[in-house]
Amino acid sequence: MTQVSMTVNGKAVSGDVEGRTLLVDFLRGGLHLTGTHVGCDTSQCGACVVHVNGIAVKSCTMFASEAAGAEVRTIEGMANKDGSLSVIQAAFQEHHGLQCGFCTPGMVMSAAALLKENPKPTEHEVRAYLEGNICRCTGYHNIVKAIMAASGQDVAAIAAE
Repeated sequence: MTQVSMTVNGKAVSGDVEGRTLLVDFLRGGLHLTGTHVGCDTSQCGACVVHVNGIAVKSCTMFASEAAGAEVRTIEGMANKDGSLSVIQAAFQEHHGLQCGFCTPGMVMSAAALLKENPKPTEHEVRAYLEGNICRCTGYHNIVKAIMAASGQDVAAIAAE
């Protein structure tokens, strides 16, 4: 066992982990932050996306010990300080960018990373950025609309696929 310490959603945390403990397992099992989902166990689906030092990563591909000393942000850390939904979360709600909700945490975290990198992406850029995230319910159309709306762009022009 190894002691790891990091900052998660603004709080200093630490815990004992085996060397093979994935970051997603530490977050879910060790810290009880269950918003980050394990979808595929093969890093294909993106349900486990979190931010590590401001970079979107699939937490099923990273050992917890690799995040030692890092700033980690999970879906639980996305809300505004007063507990209200962030702009991205509110856009997902308003534009029906979710159905079963399983992929939603990863989609929101990926959207936040995209908008940080590219505040006004085109519809094509949003779709390309989300290639590492799988949704089996929505067909992505409303997710794209939500991300475009969160960027402050008009979503009326987005054509249904």
